Amino acid sequence: MRARFLLSEVGIGLRRNMTMTFAVIVTTAISLSLLGIGLLSNAQVGAMKDYWYDKIEVSVFLCGSLSESPSCSGGVVTSEQRLQIQQDLQSMPAVDSVFYESQSEAFNRFQERFKDSAIAANVTADQLPESFRVKLKDPTQFAVIVSAFSGRPGVDVVQDQRSILDKFFKLLGVLRNGALLVGLASVLTAALLISNTLRIAAFNRRRETGVMKLVGASSWSIQLPFLLEGIISAIVGWGLATGLLAALKSVIDSKVAPLLSFTNFFGWGEVWVASAYLLATGLFVSTVASVVTLRRYLKV
Repeated sequence: MRARFLLSEVGIGLRRNMTMTFAVIVTTAISLSLLGIGLLSNAQVGAMKDYWYDKIEVSVFLCGSLSESPSCSGGVVTSEQRLQIQQDLQSMPAVDSVFYESQSEAFNRFQERFKDSAIAANVTADQLPESFRVKLKDPTQFAVIVSAFSGRPGVDVVQDQRSILDKFFKLLGVLRNGALLVGLASVLTAALLISNTLRIAAFNRRRETGVMKLVGASSWSIQLPFLLEGIISAIVGWGLATGLLAALKSVIDSKVAPLLSFTNFFGWGEVWVASAYLLATGLFVSTVASVVTLRRYLKV
């Protein structure tokens, strides 16, 4: 089949079903955009995990006047116990650095954090425990600190910030999975619309395809223009979806990132990777929908 004739047939098909073609392009663009947002959400969760888990600290709270742990039955931590705990922490291979926070420092930090809250006026320095802030070389080695210091005389409790972050990232994971499911459902909708459009196109051009078959055209040469119509619509929709994702990234960089400087955001590399996945998804879905529809409704 000559390329000029093939392109002519594809152009005729797209013009004849202009409204349906436009609907397919718009639906594909929206569907791939939603799927792309789901992929970027996954990249964002990963970026935030890398940023925050790298900053995780383990807090070793020492026995104070209000401590009720069995290890604090001997009363407030002594100077000897405090010094020994600090030396043992610093000698551990998993520990990167150790910072001591006194009761007064803990009180000042508490007042700064809750300065606009009524609770700040009801807390005194002696009610807050002193502690060691421990930065680990590998945040996953938290269990090493727990086993070494939990229940030790002078230690009230060992707390890992990771447990707090895990709940937050679990919530983000649910939202990310929801976005991916919505995107996949939208892609399925686009596939059904592509199938319906090609079925209408095959019905409208049934006389032409019958003539082509009579003069000896192969089934492949008859079906190829219809197949290309679906693929071209998917590619145009993918281009629009990529533009939307790029616009989203630009807005994040210019408007959101300056306001939320306490975390990292996904980069342009993740946008292009997501775009590549969207292109592959669009081509696969349009090809499968077209082939299945043509075999079923285009009798040649």
